Amino acid sequence: MTAANLSRREWLLSEQPASRRQARLGQAYRTWLAFRTNPLAMVGLAIIVVLILMAVFANVIAPYDPIVGGDLRTERLLPPSMAHLMGTDDQARDIFSRLVHGSRLTLMVVALVAVIATPIGLLVGTTAGYFGGWVDTALMRVTDVFLAFPRLILALAFVAALGPGIENAIIAIAITSWPPYARLARAETLTIRDSDYIAAIRLQGASSPRIIWGHVVPLCTSSVIVRVTFDMAGIILTAAGLGFIGLGAQPPQPEWGAMIAAGRRFLIDQWWVATMPGLAIFVVSLGFNFLGDGLRDVLDPKARK
Repeated sequence: MTAANLSRREWLLSEQPASRRQARLGQAYRTWLAFRTNPLAMVGLAIIVVLILMAVFANVIAPYDPIVGGDLRTERLLPPSMAHLMGTDDQARDIFSRLVHGSRLTLMVVALVAVIATPIGLLVGTTAGYFGGWVDTALMRVTDVFLAFPRLILALAFVAALGPGIENAIIAIAITSWPPYARLARAETLTIRDSDYIAAIRLQGASSPRIIWGHVVPLCTSSVIVRVTFDMAGIILTAAGLGFIGLGAQPPQPEWGAMIAAGRRFLIDQWWVATMPGLAIFVVSLGFNFLGDGLRDVLDPKARK
């Protein structure tokens, strides 16, 4: 380690930071040091990084067009080979190219659901926990209604009402994903709303919305982030399930669940048509679970050993 790197490390790990910036960077660096000691978490991070790179550089990585197939007479249902790493499907389309481009749809679903559902869950949970009383009762009863149904069944109902399509599938999954975050945020808020820290802010004249968004929500964010990361695998499976039954992404979009549905007819003789997208779903879901486990160890104080 060079002298410059050693000096930078000492600056980040200083017990007496000279500024807020140094304190925040130091905390982030300590979190990274703790995170990288978990080998499974690093494996999960590597899988997610590969997924992101595949989505960003899909046009460069994919050797063939994901929508337009080749010659149906000579290139249909070819097994894996050097020319087609994962074989071809019944429309003579390269499965590897479709998987690479399908990573964009998967990442889009995960990102948009997280962006939509997480703020809703945080708002409902922190509001219910902070105010209590009839506000808590009303918001939690609405949450219980959503939690009473399995996520996939409720998403099916919303997609059936909205119509098939990837956009409606994202909306349906987001609508069904926020209740667990609301429950978690409420539980965290109940433990801190009567603390001296919150009481001091209230005595200074801060309004309830400012206390909730400026002080309560940041304290709940780390636990919610861990829960969201764990839920990514479930979001992917729900999106794939909707695509499998024809209510998610519509053909010829290269969505992994729809690819499995199209390949189930050839599962015995041409196993690669359905197996390859199934393996992609499995690996990405496993990566999010490994990543969530590592984040829980470093972000959730109650889970630290």
